[in-house]
Amino acid sequence: MKTKHMHFWVLLFALLNLATIAGVNAADLSPPQKAIQEASDKLQHRLQDKSFIQNFAQVAQFVDQTIYPHTDFDKISELVLGKLWNTASSSDQSRFKQEFKTLLIRTYSRAFVEFKDWTVRFLPLEMENGANKVVVKTEVLQPGLQPISVNYRMLLNKGEWKAYDFMIEGVSLVTNYRSTFSNEVKTKGSLTAVIDNLAKRNAEALAPSRS
Repeated sequence: MKTKHMHFWVLLFALLNLATIAGVNAADLSPPQKAIQEASDKLQHRLQDKSFIQNFAQVAQFVDQTIYPHTDFDKISELVLGKLWNTASSSDQSRFKQEFKTLLIRTYSRAFVEFKDWTVRFLPLEMENGANKVVVKTEVLQPGLQPISVNYRMLLNKGEWKAYDFMIEGVSLVTNYRSTFSNEVKTKGSLTAVIDNLAKRNAEALAPSRS
């Protein structure tokens, strides 16, 4: 858990609960919690098909279709770039949103295929009446290990609750990626160069020969 690699993979696996929801009646869940569970149920059901998961590009497409309605990728992208977003061209903003979403989707897909036998427990929700932002708190459970805290920052967007940040043991996905991309821009000299490199890596990862 202390390494960046393990932090990221556990976060991604826990992201939309590819596990049974532990000890919770669906009727007792709040709307933002139900948004998380809905995606979880769809993923769990489809990704149990061993023949289906042999085609990685197919899995990535399915994961995209399943979690997209519950995740605000536009807001995540803006938050990840931070100050860089305000100085980026409209073209770079659009390209970054698409390539960053692809990066997350393909990484989610790897995690969903490889990790099993976890359960997720929802913790009591603290939300005021009429609130349009909330933190959904959960714990990821695995036999013999300490529970892992995974929280979701969610925003009510046009009547739908969507996640715009994910935190594991208090560490934010947005904050981690903001630091990563900021350093890459300094190294490569421009945001455009960083996006070009990201697009290349995405294309290679999703190529048929790599499925």
